[in-house]
Amino acid sequence: MEKPRVSRMSSATSSANGFADEPKATPTLTDLLLRVASKDQEAFAAFYAQTSRRVYGLARRVLIDPELSEDTTQEVYLQVWNIADRFRPDMGSPMAWLMTLTHRRAVDKVRSEQSSTDREARYGAAMQDIEHDDVVDTVTQRLEAETVVKCLESLTETQQQSVKLAYYGGLTYREVAEKLDVAVPTIKSRIRDGLLRLKSCLGVN
Repeated sequence: MEKPRVSRMSSATSSANGFADEPKATPTLTDLLLRVASKDQEAFAAFYAQTSRRVYGLARRVLIDPELSEDTTQEVYLQVWNIADRFRPDMGSPMAWLMTLTHRRAVDKVRSEQSSTDREARYGAAMQDIEHDDVVDTVTQRLEAETVVKCLESLTETQQQSVKLAYYGGLTYREVAEKLDVAVPTIKSRIRDGLLRLKSCLGVN
């Protein structure tokens, strides 16, 4: 938005007593925000022009990605337009209020992006052709929980950890490896061997 020009009285214009008139004061951010609360579009444009660089800067520091930062900046100003009447000058400065809105919006965006990534990872893991998935399905459908627990206890401690995280915690091989600080191939081997022992213990064909 283009920053509006602030008009000033010409110094050549004199009052009746011969003194030059005082120039009109530039509106403060508080003045502008209070006017935005009344849906003053010119005030909103001026407020945006004076603060958007800092809003984008904070969003960029949190989100890193330029495109997400731009989207977040626009969302923040849409929020400002909608809730400017909630600003209370006695509770803090306009910039502090604006930075709080920005930080919250950016953090929400991070959480949203992370949730989306996690959902995609879980979906990808579910679509993998894992050799022994049918064992887990059979266990779930045909056996009592106590029997499963007993057979799990027959596994080594490392196998138990890996199998529980993968099939009860819903983690992918890579996530299990990161959690246990072990290489992915090692985790795959532990889970494969653990499932084979479960299969034998539970009598699953």
